[in-house]
Amino acid sequence: MFATIDYLKHGNERQQKAFHAITHLRVMKDLADYKPVLCGTIPIEIDVASSDLDIIFEVHNFTRFQEQVIALYGHMSDFKISQYQIRNKPIIKANFIYEGFEFELFGQAQPVNEQNAYRHMIIENYILNEHPHLRQPIITLKTQGYKTEPAFCMVLGLEGENPYSLLLKYGEERGII
Repeated sequence: MFATIDYLKHGNERQQKAFHAITHLRVMKDLADYKPVLCGTIPIEIDVASSDLDIIFEVHNFTRFQEQVIALYGHMSDFKISQYQIRNKPIIKANFIYEGFEFELFGQAQPVNEQNAYRHMIIENYILNEHPHLRQPIITLKTQGYKTEPAFCMVLGLEGENPYSLLLKYGEERGII
């Protein structure tokens, strides 16, 4: 379902605006070699006013990706790009503002369907489809400042130190991912 952004065309008002912004910016076309996938809260309709457009990429040549991203979006408002490590894995991330959305372009040398952002979204989407009554409590927690994964863990009663790992474990144990 999330392989393309076509589903946004017929989604809620914010999803349609996101579709327009992403399409107008040509992110999915101009960076198609990196197999982009939109992740996060907007695709699964639990976004809040501060939610950004998280697009993940499979990037093996960080220098080439950085050069392309700077050439394409370096002129955008609040543009910044950085490279660092998360859990000993190198990543590259660019942020900027366009048509009222904060874009976050996130790349790592891993297939997009194996990246945690994608895996979390698949689990969260499954949970919302199976338990639609959880949508509003999660949105409420998000408006109170909770990040998505901790909010899911709270409503599911999952306890532990790392809600990101807990949610992955939840999905793995249930065969969701």
